[in-house]
Amino acid sequence: MSEPAEDPDVVSRRIARESLDQDDPTGWFERLYSAALDGTAVVPWDRGAAHPLLMEWAEESQPDGSGKSALIVGAGTGWDAELIADLGYDTTAFDISPSAVEAAQRNHPDSTVRYVTADLFAPPAEWQRAFDLVIEIYTVQALPIELQPAAIKQVGEQVGPGGTLVVIAAARPDDRPDDAVEGPPWPLTRATIESFATPDLRLIQVIQSPSPAGPTIQRWRAEYLRT
Repeated sequence: MSEPAEDPDVVSRRIARESLDQDDPTGWFERLYSAALDGTAVVPWDRGAAHPLLMEWAEESQPDGSGKSALIVGAGTGWDAELIADLGYDTTAFDISPSAVEAAQRNHPDSTVRYVTADLFAPPAEWQRAFDLVIEIYTVQALPIELQPAAIKQVGEQVGPGGTLVVIAAARPDDRPDDAVEGPPWPLTRATIESFATPDLRLIQVIQSPSPAGPTIQRWRAEYLRT
């Protein structure tokens, strides 16, 4: 009798831990998406739809993307990017994982979104301050805390003049110390959310609300404007 298949959720957590133990904090994304493509793991944040808090932002803000460009950070399998493209934005979506990009293209074969492989820590030079809208959901929190400041800086640097940045992340109390968090993910404190702001990228709204997954889990939704 063959051995029962290992729980894909367990496989997902093991993949992340093995990469971190090998001092490869971003390598697990490709390993995870590759395993998900062959059905041996699941991507915990792949909801089969755009993030509810992003849909909420779109409904409240009613942005008109006509003639504007958008960048989706860590786009995964593409659901958030498709929502933004449906709002009229000329949308580019990237992920460090080629398998994630492949999955996004497979999920959305008739999409207008440009799905590309790229590294947040070394994005294409032509992206710098080039986008009217930048969306960051769960990418920074998937990185070890010591790497988050560099990632946050790069996210902000892609927002063009007059552009908007929307960040959605799991919330962590400011009084919970870094060494008490065993990730991934590493949820963001209010101070970390505020650190996306710079002198010319102003925090204009931050909301903390319960996750649809459960009232004890809190989420940030923050919006910034480049002046």
